[in-house]
Amino acid sequence: MGHSEASREKIIPEQGVMEGYEVEHEFPGLGSRTMCLNARQVFYEGGAGTTILLGTEDVTERRILEREKDELLRQKDTLFEELQHRIANSLQIIASIILMKARAVQSDETRFHLEDAHKRVLSIAAVQKQLHASGATGTIEIAPYLSQLCASLAHSMIGETRPISLKVIGEGGIATSRQAESLGLIVTELVMNALKHAFRDDKAKGQITVAYDMIGTNWKLSISDNGIGKRDGGFAQGKSGLGTGIVEALAHQLDAQVETSAGPEGTTVSITHATFPTKVVQAA
Repeated sequence: MGHSEASREKIIPEQGVMEGYEVEHEFPGLGSRTMCLNARQVFYEGGAGTTILLGTEDVTERRILEREKDELLRQKDTLFEELQHRIANSLQIIASIILMKARAVQSDETRFHLEDAHKRVLSIAAVQKQLHASGATGTIEIAPYLSQLCASLAHSMIGETRPISLKVIGEGGIATSRQAESLGLIVTELVMNALKHAFRDDKAKGQITVAYDMIGTNWKLSISDNGIGKRDGGFAQGKSGLGTGIVEALAHQLDAQVETSAGPEGTTVSITHATFPTKVVQAA
């Protein structure tokens, strides 16, 4: 194949074995082809001359297909980046339009609903931003994902006007991007709910804690506040309404249960996914 003796010595190592060595060669009538070589040195008793057993495979088409696949994957990644960018911009535009409408209306009730819709759009934008930053094409590490998400929520929903802290605890675990998206939306809904209902005095200090723990396939997400808790027979975070319906729907998608507890110390909403071993019934 046009290789010198020195090149053949490099191809066949001292151990007498060569695997998957690829060379390109111009063949008359065929053009440039990529050949995969596998070789063995064959030794005979009595010290007879060295024989090389050489196997060749034409892998030209395979390598072309692999390069095409790599190029398609690169194009897909580029399109995904562009899609994420367009979604983020669209959400920001929608949120801005809603806020403009809220400032223009005369009805306090209408303004309240528009401002609520504005916050929900921002919450979705925050979730998408953090998923994109975390690499949403595979598994997501929950602890840093929730930490970054809550930092964004604190900046956009609390700011410096209210003395309320939002922190994340727990070692976390991993989840698929779809599961992480649902968990992020649950967190944003419950954080919004706590800010709306648990802290009636805008100047009162408060704390909202997001905890995520995972053992095997079981996990628990809790959002707690030290707000007004139970008052006049009611709960700081209501059991009905759009926010509660969204949380319950997302929990159902995750095959998890929602539980709310409230008292003088505040309110905790827990979303728990637990699998239980099947009981074995002994035959009589």
